[in-house]
This record gives sequence, structure tokens and C-alpha cells, in this order.
Amino acid sequence: MDFDSHNTAMVQGAADLVNLATPGLSRTRPYQPPPDGELAERTNAVLRTADRHAHALDEAQAVRLAALAPRLRAVFEYLAAGDQDRAAGAANALLADLRPFPVLERHRDEPWHLYFRSTPGDEASDWAARLALGLATALGSRFASRLGLCSAPACDRVYVDVSRNGTRRFCSTPCQNRVKSAAHRARAQGADRQGG
Repeated sequence: MDFDSHNTAMVQGAADLVNLATPGLSRTRPYQPPPDGELAERTNAVLRTADRHAHALDEAQAVRLAALAPRLRAVFEYLAAGDQDRAAGAANALLADLRPFPVLERHRDEPWHLYFRSTPGDEASDWAARLALGLATALGSRFASRLGLCSAPACDRVYVDVSRNGTRRFCSTPCQNRVKSAAHRARAQGADRQGG
């Protein structure tokens, strides 16, 4: 699945920011976001992964961007619950607040590409607009069902399914393996009971 390479990176960036900056459960363990200094450093790493040309945010900007994560998370939660209308409402509320607008930009000798900025115009708000617009674009396409919450017990991290067949339902390979191992053990115990 590929919305387009840039938008796919923004959707994955939104998921990565949500998983970094929202408390909950991660792979059976309680999860709390890191303290501000580490949160800023890891938020900048998420942005660099989403766009290799990303300028580093200072700590205050990165923490402000990370504070948007619960609103981004709501989109994933509504989709996981099968409520695309409320997911769209959450995305629309973000877009109304951020008011993204398109600009053409290019880096060095690369071709021009469409980029989005926010009306407030600072780097943290621009990133918030790009991530929110990425989610809105996914919601407005046939790929909305590829966003959700991890299906593994005791994990509430979000995922973006970029697989060919659209069957991913886990935030990570360890969660997927944990569920497969539990299912295998249950089948083996069932066979033992039937045979014994």
C-alpha cells in the first residue's frame, strides 16, 4: 500500500509520534512517554525518518508537537472501533485548527514537490499540519482500513498497514509473534486434550 511516498511517510510519522508520545500499553508493559529532553530528541528522530530534509525542532517546539499526539491517536482509535465518521471528525478538527496550505518546495537538485505549511507558520505547527493532513488523506481514500490499534492483548500502540495484502493488525513483529505463539499453544493444548 502506498498513498504516495510522501504521504505514506506522513501517515507513518503520525503513527510513530502517537506511539512515542501517548501513554498506555506497549507489548504487555505500561508505557509512559519519555521526559521532555528525551521526548524532543526522539520526536526529531521521528521527523527525520518521515522526511530526511527535516530541520530539527528545539525542545519547546518538539514537546509542543508531541502534545498533539492524543488528537492524532483519536483518529486511529475511531478507525479501530469501526467509526470512520468520528475519525473524519477528529481529522477535520485538526485541520480546522492547523489550517494547512500547500506550497511547492524542492531541496537541492531534487524535483519540486507539494509540501504543506500551517497558518501559524512555525516549524512545529507545520509538522502538525503535515501529519494531520497525511491522516486526512488516508481517511479520504480506500486505505482508511489500514490504520488502527494493535490487535495483540495488552498493547494499545497504533499501526499503519503498508503490506500488499492489507492484513497487518499489529504494531510490531514481537506483538504478532506473541499472538501467533499463544494461538499455537492453544491449538497444541486442544489437541492434547482430544488425544488424551
